[in-house]
Amino acid sequence: MTCCSMVDFRGHDFKALVFEFISNGNLEKWLHPELDRRHHTESLSLLQRLNIAIDVADAVDYLHNNCQPSIVHCDLKPSNILIDNEMIAHVGDFGLARFMSKATTISLADKSSSIRIKGTLGYIAPEYGASG
Repeated sequence: MTCCSMVDFRGHDFKALVFEFISNGNLEKWLHPELDRRHHTESLSLLQRLNIAIDVADAVDYLHNNCQPSIVHCDLKPSNILIDNEMIAHVGDFGLARFMSKATTISLADKSSSIRIKGTLGYIAPEYGASG
């Protein structure tokens, strides 16, 4: 719906993306309904799963190829995929997202290590693991 970028009262950067409320929760709860029986008692059909995968792929394709500059999400996992009332998937939680420019892409290709890896264990980008 909107975004905000400012400096807070302590002098720290504050950035926020404001989304519409998405009432069906996240994909994690739909994939594992036994963990949250209060909200989801049914599981996803094969067709729903395929459509969700297509929605996420479309979103990532848009972020990588149609945004200027390109955006890399850096923390794509089921709990960051939101499901709306029509069972359409939306990518959320851009807390670790990075803007990519051609200069950034070239400089990242030259790096072989990282001091601190950001992301969720089990969902860390493969290029971080490959670099040690």
